[in-house]
Amino acid sequence: MKANNKVLIPLLLALPVWVGLYASLQPLANFLVSLFPVDRHSHGGEALFFFLYDAPKVLLLLTAVVFVMGIINTWFTPERTRALLAGRSLGLANILAASLGVVTPFCSCSAVPLFIGFVQAGVPLGVTFSFLIAAPMVNEIALTLLFGLFGWKVALLYLGLGLSVAIFGGLVLGKLGVEKYLEPWVQKIPQKQISFESSTSTFQQRLESGTQSVRDVVGKVWPYILLGIGVGAFIHGFVPENFMASFMGKDAWWSVPLAVIIGVPMYSSAAGIIPVVQALLAKGAALGTSLAFMMSVVALSLPELIILRRVLTVKLISLFVSIVASGILLVGFIFNLLL
Repeated sequence: MKANNKVLIPLLLALPVWVGLYASLQPLANFLVSLFPVDRHSHGGEALFFFLYDAPKVLLLLTAVVFVMGIINTWFTPERTRALLAGRSLGLANILAASLGVVTPFCSCSAVPLFIGFVQAGVPLGVTFSFLIAAPMVNEIALTLLFGLFGWKVALLYLGLGLSVAIFGGLVLGKLGVEKYLEPWVQKIPQKQISFESSTSTFQQRLESGTQSVRDVVGKVWPYILLGIGVGAFIHGFVPENFMASFMGKDAWWSVPLAVIIGVPMYSSAAGIIPVVQALLAKGAALGTSLAFMMSVVALSLPELIILRRVLTVKLISLFVSIVASGILLVGFIFNLLL
């Protein structure tokens, strides 16, 4: 009990502090802007307010969500994830794999060991790709930032779009029978039985996992968040109104392909790119085009593709990028048409 209190009591004390800070963000940002020799409604004042309001808002939301996800992730070890996916029928397995990609704490650096683990467990390749697409693109960081900056409707929209791309991308790759395009040494990996073991973590260990996740995740991404919000603040304050509409608006039919072409070779986490997208939308960029740009940057990160080259041939990587990029293109066009 004493050990539990060492973790639980500080968390209970931190909760009202978190709520109080979040409730006072706007007046606090206005007060801080007033301390600078700048007019609140000037270009510089608007950019400064954008940064001073959004930065703590996003960091507070991210801290809370990462803590909760850190607790949830104690139930999803790599072994249990593989066991959940092994032996499932296609379609259902793709949906489950994409959904697990949302709640599991795997990054691009773990792509190869996870891929090998899925092969050993007998998970179909198309199902594995559904997981690999969803994991970086539709994660707690992306959804938290979208909720904090755009509201729950856009966050749910992105969740649905991301899962759709992951599910159908994996289904297409699975139907094409691309196993022959794995590197030869991967094709020779023997399968082994994976057991679904029950979680033995105690309540204290789950709380400690949540706090450790905050240290690891927030401690790693906060510079990218500040950088992204800084870029977004500059766009918000200094880029002329409707400037982005000229090449990222609904009227420019080529805006979605251009956004995807620009986004695919770029590398940024959701933490860095979403605040930029917020500013682009405020300046006239279309929602579908902006979402297509963001999804291509996050889902097709260059570091992950380089890492996956160890297990996939160039032909399979090219096919993977083409199918995912096509799905993102379709998403962008549909939402520019409907919204």
